Amino acid sequence: MAAQAVTLLREVARLEAPLEELRALQSVVHAVPLHELREQAAELRLGPLFSLLNENNREQTALCVSILERLLQAVGPVHVARNLRVDLQRGLTHPDDSVKTLTLSQIGRIVENSEAVTEILNNTELLKQIVYCIGGENLSVAKALIIEISSVSLESLNYCTTSGLVTQLLRELTGEDVLVRATCIEMVTSLAYTHHGRQYLAQEGVIDQISNIIVGADSDPFSGFYLPGFVKFFGNLAVMDSPQQICERYPVFLEKVFEMADSQDPTMIGVAVDTVGILGSSVEGKQVLQKTGTRFEHLLTRIGYQAKNASTELKTRCLDAVSSLLYLSPEQQTDDFLRMAESWFASLSQDSLELFRGISNQPFPELHCAALKVFTAIANQPWAQKLMFNSPGFVEFVMDRSVEHDKASKDAKYELVKALANSKTVAEIFGNSNYLRLRTYLSEGPYYVKPVATTAVEGAD
Repeated sequence: MAAQAVTLLREVARLEAPLEELRALQSVVHAVPLHELREQAAELRLGPLFSLLNENNREQTALCVSILERLLQAVGPVHVARNLRVDLQRGLTHPDDSVKTLTLSQIGRIVENSEAVTEILNNTELLKQIVYCIGGENLSVAKALIIEISSVSLESLNYCTTSGLVTQLLRELTGEDVLVRATCIEMVTSLAYTHHGRQYLAQEGVIDQISNIIVGADSDPFSGFYLPGFVKFFGNLAVMDSPQQICERYPVFLEKVFEMADSQDPTMIGVAVDTVGILGSSVEGKQVLQKTGTRFEHLLTRIGYQAKNASTELKTRCLDAVSSLLYLSPEQQTDDFLRMAESWFASLSQDSLELFRGISNQPFPELHCAALKVFTAIANQPWAQKLMFNSPGFVEFVMDRSVEHDKASKDAKYELVKALANSKTVAEIFGNSNYLRLRTYLSEGPYYVKPVATTAVEGAD
């Protein structure tokens, strides 16, 4: 059937008004499996289909767009960038929105592919045209593309800023429309993932503006629409740069995180929990949080409460944050940091070990795995090993393979066993016999099933 599509494509190419052939081709390309079309990719001549878009015939345009959407999936982004550049340039200025959207989606594929994007970046005229053509569009996909192009390099960012497109986006970020603001902050956060992007945002005073909007959010009844995105922006910024510098320069960020954690709104709590997890993933971030003293202890108690009582989704996010906060690599395990991790663990609940063990026994694989990850995060710390060893039945719980039934759970349990078995202090704390059991579990692998002994019965067939 893929060969039939190639034949019909040739028919379409040599006819002036190929409506019948286009209808047939549309049926065929949507019926043929994508892998078969990919096998014929070298034979797919798409230029004539793009040419037919230039004629003022609504049905013909709709058919061509439908066919191209399918066939372009079979063609790699590098091929599109090399061989269809002129067609894409034309598509950007097409009066029909469906053609523009098709073109923008292809440029999106090119920008996301490191090899294909160089084809655009090496062609300054094409890049300029793409940027200026997109500039006339108010489609959100166009804005997202501008950020993707800006993120590739300092040079591409300069094209986008010169065109005024990034400035327009930043104006909308601080504008009055709260829904547009919420969309824009996601895009600006993407730009902040790159070093040149962060430098640009700082130079333009955007980071200060975002901070000021957070300050004024208390008096804005609609701040719930954009505040989560603004706080996430600072969380990512802190990880990319320096948690200490960001938190010192923009104190409202951490202040808002503590406030959101005390909220009754699960969305706000979730963002606060995620942000604390991101911040606390580095040693510097842990120190920043530790400096807030009793406020952070209170936040940990809130996280422990939510881990026990919230929805499954929020419970999982709480557990992931706890894992991130408590993990210390062997070289980070100074006496001070170990004491800090132990006190944080104690702040989560009256009996934190039992809390997480209880969660791990719930019949939800995502919760079971997330709770095991908490144990794994602390498994190489001596204070935690002592807690585990002294908790009745905990060592047996670790060794018991019958608890886990799905692959993700078996893998999570294996990571816990590995973290314990590879620790330098576990033999001393757990005792040699338990240490040998951990090593045996480790060598048998995550999916080992103990053979069931069968006894022959005399006289049986």
